[in-house]
Amino acid sequence: MNSTDPEQSVLAAATRARQAAAELATAPRTAKDAALHAMAAGLMADSGRILAANRTDVDAARAAGSPETMLDRLSLTEQRIQAMADGLREVAALPDPVGTVVRGSTLPNGLELRQLRVPFGVVGVIYEGRPNVTVDVAGLCLKSGNAALLRGSSSAAASNEAIVAALRVALTTSELPADAVTLVPGNGREPAKHLMRARGLVDVLIPRGGAELIQTVVAESTVPVIETGVGNCHVYVDAEADPAMALTILVNSKVSRPSVCNAAETLLVHRAIAPDFLPAALVALTEHGVVVHGDDRVRAYRPESVGPATEADWATEYLGLEIAVKIVESLDEAVAHIRRYGSGHTEAIVTGSQTAARRFAGAVDAASIMVNASTRFTDGAEFGFGAEIGISTQKLHARGPMGLAELTTTKYVVTGDGHVRP
Repeated sequence: MNSTDPEQSVLAAATRARQAAAELATAPRTAKDAALHAMAAGLMADSGRILAANRTDVDAARAAGSPETMLDRLSLTEQRIQAMADGLREVAALPDPVGTVVRGSTLPNGLELRQLRVPFGVVGVIYEGRPNVTVDVAGLCLKSGNAALLRGSSSAAASNEAIVAALRVALTTSELPADAVTLVPGNGREPAKHLMRARGLVDVLIPRGGAELIQTVVAESTVPVIETGVGNCHVYVDAEADPAMALTILVNSKVSRPSVCNAAETLLVHRAIAPDFLPAALVALTEHGVVVHGDDRVRAYRPESVGPATEADWATEYLGLEIAVKIVESLDEAVAHIRRYGSGHTEAIVTGSQTAARRFAGAVDAASIMVNASTRFTDGAEFGFGAEIGISTQKLHARGPMGLAELTTTKYVVTGDGHVRP
C-alpha cells in the first residue's frame, strides 16, 4: 500500500458523502422523518451488537488506565441506546429548517426577494469519546439535509463502527442514501488530518472534544471550522442569593455529571453571603467526593478538607470531581474573574436581585447565561432542539447549543417577470 492510500480513502468517503448530500438537499421532510424513525428502530434492533462493541472499547480504555470520568463518557447501556433512539424520534418531530424563509420582501422594482435556509452540504465532525455523539450528529445532519462525515476517537472505534453500521442498514430501507452517514476510514491521526484538508468536498468541520483537539482543528484545517469550546463554567453566588437555592444549583452543576462541558468548574461567592453559604457548600461538595481547591479565605472555613488553589486551578476544566472556590468582594470582581478565566461557554448567577441578574447577564461574555439555574441546562435537548451537534463558543454564524437551524446556511431566491437591470 503506497503512502497516498489513506488520503485517497478519506477523499473517496468524502466524495460519496457529497453525492449523498446532493440527494438530501431536496429530500422532503416525510422522507427524512421516515429515515430517522428507521434509524431509531435500527439502533434498538442492533443494541446487542452495539453493546458488545462498546464493551470492547471500555475494557481497552480501562486497561489503558483511563479515569472513571472518561469511562463514563465512553460507556453505553441499554438505557443510553434507548435515549439515543428517542433522540432521533424527537428530531423527527421537530420542524424542518430547510426552506424556511428567513426574510422576504418585494423590492420597489417588483422583484420578489426571499432568503431561505438551505443545508451546508457535507458536515464533517471530529470528536472524542462519547459514542452517543455519533447518533446525535447523524440525526441532526440528516434532518437539516446534510450528509454527516464522522471521525470519532480511537477509544470509541468499535462502538462507532457498530452504531454507524446499524444506521446505514436502516437507511437502506428508506428513500435516502446510506452515505448520508459515513465514518472516515483508517486508523491513527492521519485520516483526521486528511479530513481537515478536504476543502471542496467537505463544507464545514466541527470539532467536539478537549482544548487540544479543538485548537488543532482550528489551526490546521483548510475546511471552514465552527469552533466548539471547552467549558470552564462558573457559578457565582451573589450577596442576595437564597443560600438553599444556591446550594442546590451548585451541587447539580458540579456533581450531576462532572465529565461534561456544562459542568461547573469554579464557584465564586460574594463575601457578604460567604459565612451563611460556604460552610454548608463545602460540606456538601466533600460529601459528594468533590476535591475542593480554595483561596485562603475559603480554606479558613474547612482547612482540613480544602486544598490551596493555584493560578492554574482558575483556568482548569477539570471534567471530574474537582472544583476551584474563591470569595469575591463584589459582582464586578466576579465578572472580572469570569472574563479573565472563563471559556465563553456557560456562566451562572444565583441571586434574588433582578438588578444584579441583569448586570451579570449584560457584562459576562458567554454563549449561555443561567440566572438561578444550573449550568447543566446548556444542552440542545434541554433547550428543545432535540439534540445538539455541539456547543459553539465562537461568535460567527452560531453560538451556544447548535441545533437544526445552526446546521443551515442561506441562499437568496429572486423572482422577477422579465426584469433586467438598467
